[in-house]
Amino acid sequence: MPTDPLDPLREKINGIDAEIVRLLNDRAKVVHEVGKVKQATGTEPWVPHREKEIFERIERASAGPLKSAGLKAIYREVLSACREIEKPLRVAYFGAPASYSHLAARAKFGSAVECVSIHGIEGVFSEVQRRQVDYGVVPVENSTEGGVTQTLDMFIEHLDTDLRIVSEIMLPIHHALLAKCKPVEVKRIYSHPNALGQCRKWLSNHFGGVDLIDVISTSKAAETAKHQAHTAAIASLEAGEIYGLDVLFENVEDNSNNVTRFFVIGRQKTPPIPKSKTCLLLSVKDQVGALVKTLLPFEQNGLNLTRIESRPSRRKAWEYFFFVDFLGHEDDPKVKKALAELEKTCHTIRILGSFPQAEI
Repeated sequence: MPTDPLDPLREKINGIDAEIVRLLNDRAKVVHEVGKVKQATGTEPWVPHREKEIFERIERASAGPLKSAGLKAIYREVLSACREIEKPLRVAYFGAPASYSHLAARAKFGSAVECVSIHGIEGVFSEVQRRQVDYGVVPVENSTEGGVTQTLDMFIEHLDTDLRIVSEIMLPIHHALLAKCKPVEVKRIYSHPNALGQCRKWLSNHFGGVDLIDVISTSKAAETAKHQAHTAAIASLEAGEIYGLDVLFENVEDNSNNVTRFFVIGRQKTPPIPKSKTCLLLSVKDQVGALVKTLLPFEQNGLNLTRIESRPSRRKAWEYFFFVDFLGHEDDPKVKKALAELEKTCHTIRILGSFPQAEI
């Protein structure tokens, strides 16, 4: 009988796989020792800047043919499995399974982490504050619809706590129209208001006479579509799989470059690394030109602002807090200088966190 010409190559792959498994277990043994040291010294089990350094190092070490995205996906799961050996992590996220916050949590922490579904954004903050979970993942802004006001308001509510932003996630968002009926039978479409906004033109062109109904999350929309006749949901493809819905249309977002930014909230302070980002919460004094004067220290110290957004303080009528993001770390000398100058024009200056800048 002629031998299969692939057999020698498969045997070679089998040998390589055996060596990979051996090396992964060697890595896990070292991680176990790292966990002991961290426990003895009170160090946090998850270190965002260390994770970023590992990803950058493996990208530099690779000569191909594996692409960087593939390597990062592999190592994300390696890190997730090894982290479980150090200390199993519990991460709260907003929404039900297959919500975009859930997908963001899995993209950041891998599949070995215990993801905890929380009904509302305020609940995620509360669970982290009460130490019922190690971290929380919440949406903060979308490239199409702008800021997520519930998240910003929760930072104001927790102004006097020790909660901090420890990392950010940039998740490309691709919506699908899901249902258990045919497109012509759809009479109502459920989704989160931001998701409906991200699909506004597409919905107008294809389902102009259909009722659009807001719900608390895209995963809740999918759950509703599962149990109601003539009902569709705008949600992720993963939500369709979980709730047994058919995919009527894919990629229904108006902007193909639709991205949502998420914050990981925790407690630890991240040390300075290249490509850090800082988020501040400010309230300015009630005087002419106060906001302009507040922005000057950023320009004078060469700090690149990436976002500024205002929210009512909820403490006094017509009083506002400003959320300001800029490139740099709170321990950088020029950032410290800018913060000192901000005290002249601001009532409140709260560093919400300095963290590694995420990439899409």
